[in-house]
Amino acid sequence: MRPAARRALLGAAAVLLLGGALLWRAATRQREYTTTWFDLLDTVSVVRGYARSQEEWDAQMEALHADLLHYHQLFDIYYHYDGMTNLYDVNAGAAAAPVAVSPELYAFLEWCAGRVWEQTGGATNVAAGALLSLWHDARESDAPAPPDPDLLEAARDHIDIADLQLDGAEQTVFFADPDLRLDVGAVAKGYAVELAAQAAEERGLESALLNIGGNLRAIGEKANGEGAWNIGVENPWGSEPAYIQTLALPAGYSLVVSGDYQRYFEYEGVRYAHLIDLTTGYPARYYSSVAILAPRGEGGMADAWSTALFCLPENTGRALLPAGDVAALWMYPDGSTAATGNWPGQPAA
Repeated sequence: MRPAARRALLGAAAVLLLGGALLWRAATRQREYTTTWFDLLDTVSVVRGYARSQEEWDAQMEALHADLLHYHQLFDIYYHYDGMTNLYDVNAGAAAAPVAVSPELYAFLEWCAGRVWEQTGGATNVAAGALLSLWHDARESDAPAPPDPDLLEAARDHIDIADLQLDGAEQTVFFADPDLRLDVGAVAKGYAVELAAQAAEERGLESALLNIGGNLRAIGEKANGEGAWNIGVENPWGSEPAYIQTLALPAGYSLVVSGDYQRYFEYEGVRYAHLIDLTTGYPARYYSSVAILAPRGEGGMADAWSTALFCLPENTGRALLPAGDVAALWMYPDGSTAATGNWPGQPAA
């Protein structure tokens, strides 16, 4: 074969190979989708992610929604659901006699009474429902006002975690104090989102960002080689700018933020947020917001730490955080911030 002919043949082969590679890349490229729900964990849920088809995405979202709805019902303290014993049922019956619960609800309560209590120094306490319910009712009333101080002080006598008695052999829950009540609002969302995300990963969801009422959890990175999910820490002091910091959320990581700027009421010019300092019985006033960044498996603890650190002086909160991959950002009412040395956020442009 003449050299010119050989070059022409090789050139044609290269074009075919390049064309094939481009067709393969186009065929395997994943598309971005978004799904929004309004019926989960008393908040708005938005999931962005990638899939190879609408059918694949819809199947993943149907399964993810079912998991989150299950936890919503299991951890609900306000309503009973047929077919399960949930926390409403526990609160209704555990003061009279031990209540048998499912292994998954027992494991959750054991985690709350053990690891959460210990690693937050008691600042996140699921046994504080007697106190938290007073603030919930005040916040939801037609004319919000702080609860009576005497009622608050009396309620603080009924939040001892030791009175939450768990029997592992029988899988039962009993309240040694008949006035004790459970409220898992400080941990349920983070716990549920973490377990639901892990289940979605096992089902093959490769790339998604879950935003469940501000609790963010990354599944993988963006598809098509686009890198990690870029997220922002919401501005707690106003609407402009929308975010005060941005960061890349690594695969499997969670970002959980607790603040005083969404769930609150104002009375006589004073803001009363939903995050209660259990040592005083009143809303904590150290910060405007606290953010926690935590690795895979720690989404529930990130929720617990964000509540605890919001209700504690900064030095006390720093001492509670484990060494390693957990990072924190404190946002003060005067607009200043402080962070752990491993906090990766950068000022928003």
